[in-house]
Amino acid sequence: MTDYINPYTPSQTEIARRYHNVRLAMEKAGLDYLIVSGSEYTGFEGAVRYLCGFHILHRYAYVIVPLAGEPVAVFPREATWVGDHSATFVKQREFPAHCGEWMAAWLKEKGARQVGVYGLEYVMNVRDYAALVKDGLDLVDFDTPFDYARAEKSEEELRSVRHSMAINKAGVLAVLQAYREGMTEAALMGVAENLFAAAGTARKTMDMICSGPDGSLRPQMVFPTGRPLRDTDGLVYGLEIAGEGGHWVEFSRVLAPRGLDAVTQAMLTAYQEFHELAKTHMKAGATAEEVHRACVKPFHDRGYRLGHVSGHSIGMTMIEMPRIGEGFDFVLPENMVCSMHPHIMTEDRRHSLYFQETYRVGKDGGEALSGVPIKAYHGGESAF
Repeated sequence: MTDYINPYTPSQTEIARRYHNVRLAMEKAGLDYLIVSGSEYTGFEGAVRYLCGFHILHRYAYVIVPLAGEPVAVFPREATWVGDHSATFVKQREFPAHCGEWMAAWLKEKGARQVGVYGLEYVMNVRDYAALVKDGLDLVDFDTPFDYARAEKSEEELRSVRHSMAINKAGVLAVLQAYREGMTEAALMGVAENLFAAAGTARKTMDMICSGPDGSLRPQMVFPTGRPLRDTDGLVYGLEIAGEGGHWVEFSRVLAPRGLDAVTQAMLTAYQEFHELAKTHMKAGATAEEVHRACVKPFHDRGYRLGHVSGHSIGMTMIEMPRIGEGFDFVLPENMVCSMHPHIMTEDRRHSLYFQETYRVGKDGGEALSGVPIKAYHGGESAF
């Protein structure tokens, strides 16, 4: 181990705030215990880190939260020496050979009646779920209530969020600066990845591209390849990262060395209008659905298709609930953080536009955390 101290390690006050909010949600749902799952799967390690400080390097882990009493961190025995367990701020740490069987036995011994699970939809290890079900525990899907309980970010969390955004912006600017015709897609992505690794993001990057010919963009998001880039290309390097504090942000802009074609330029104009509306409507007290409906009007007015919702809550897990879309009546609190990235396309799906901005919900409107203009860039820029 080293004597390095992560400057974004949460204070005892912040840890207590997190547990207080989660236990309020548990009490409302009638739970006496909650199992919080985390996985190495990119972006889904954050819930465990949120509640115990451990950053999963490989495999998976859990935190059991009783409605009253001390939590327990549970790690698979085969990963005892994988990851820095000294960063764990939960005192009781268990390393069983089979996490599911150990948790089932521990919960039964405690007389657990109703057990919530965060990660039941996407994250929990299947063999551990099977062991819990086999022992007859009454499991309740707690994915959405848990995310709602952590939606409002503290000042400590916002400091971490802004640090992540500074890294992400530097990566996007590095891509723009480094662009040269003939570079491969992957080599240009490597410029950003080198910067991210040096800034301590570790494995917390989720990078992809959209591209198209003659100043256009196709809808599909893909991995960068060895294809040589052309000045006539339209490109979006979609960069999603979390810094040392573990808070994810998403930020990208359009790169079009010879400019956008007329159809894509019209889509960019609609995108600019969308983000102006986001600044107006992403305010505390509005619902996620209300924000979505207000902001997508420029797309509906022009007859564009929506590939998915306007955005989603984001935190120490890359994608948190609620979605900013239809059917989500969650009332946005001040200092909630959301990634906004509507995916729009023409009816024939031959033209598309997609890029990301991260917002803080304010008292009177949304704050775009990058501060970078919504426009197309040509490559070679030294500043936004």
